[in-house]
Amino acid sequence: MYSTPSLLYLSSKLNSELQTESSMDFDLENPLTNTHELHFDTIPSLFLIEPDHMPSKDYSKTLKEMDFDHSFRREAIASVLRVSCNFDPSLSYLAVNYLDRFLSSQGIPQPKPWVFKLLAVACVSLAAKMKEAEFYITDIQGDGGFVFDTQTIQKMEVLILGALNWRMRSITPFSFISFFISLFKPNDPPPLREALKARACEIIFKAQNDINLLEFRPSLTAASALLYACHELFPMQFLCFRKAISNCSCVNKENLLRCYNAMQETAMDGYESQFDMVSSSDTPVNVLDRHFSSSESENTGGTAVTISTNGTSKIWAGKDIKRRKISAFCNNQTAQLSRMQQQC
Repeated sequence: MYSTPSLLYLSSKLNSELQTESSMDFDLENPLTNTHELHFDTIPSLFLIEPDHMPSKDYSKTLKEMDFDHSFRREAIASVLRVSCNFDPSLSYLAVNYLDRFLSSQGIPQPKPWVFKLLAVACVSLAAKMKEAEFYITDIQGDGGFVFDTQTIQKMEVLILGALNWRMRSITPFSFISFFISLFKPNDPPPLREALKARACEIIFKAQNDINLLEFRPSLTAASALLYACHELFPMQFLCFRKAISNCSCVNKENLLRCYNAMQETAMDGYESQFDMVSSSDTPVNVLDRHFSSSESENTGGTAVTISTNGTSKIWAGKDIKRRKISAFCNNQTAQLSRMQQQC
């Protein structure tokens, strides 16, 4: 267990660290820079240090095997969402990242109701300070139940900071979104990229609750979310995008496949696709299976993709896929989308 040094010393150090961090605007998409623009020279560093911002390797396995631990995490996340409901969703995401890293390092504490809330309040408080969000202690206490004074919250913050080794500028899947999306057809118009990014971000937010995805690196979660979004929104460009991501030297293809498969249920839950796909029987079980081939169909003038999964081949005919309008992003882009899809 982490031993707590002087509260006064750590409080002073925390304030000093936050003053230093405040000179660099913290953005989940660009955690190592002080701008909101992607700097490609920081990408290798992100891939290199991302394991330092993940829960321990055994954390996911423990949650799956121990119902009590899984229940505690679920309750703790619910508490985080309750006390951070008035903030930007990215702040809640950062707070849950702190929560998971703390629990994986320190273990699951006693399941007392006040523990859930104190841990949640401290994680949200730290995330708010990192995001430079203005708030009062009462803002993150909720409407009822236990109310903690500033000193109690600060003590909990100290425990969390010690467990996290003061690594507060978390590397998350959002840190890799801009990099991977830059591989999505360089000439694509901004509205299409924005549609892809918006759907991928939605998947990433939902994926944080899934214990099956905790074992994967943030970069793999980002890549899988973008690939899944591409499969839904721009299926004819999927293979090109998949190939571009798979060719990245920092991406482990086998783990990418596993992460993508694990993400499918989470991504589909409660979501109505923007496209009418061929039929459920014709949809590949695993569109990332390595045993596939792509050929130009002379009869249809479109692209036919043969995908082999466990020895079974399925045909995904590009021209037969019905499209819906991409609401809010791609009005009047239908003709342009068709031309781009056939370039792949």
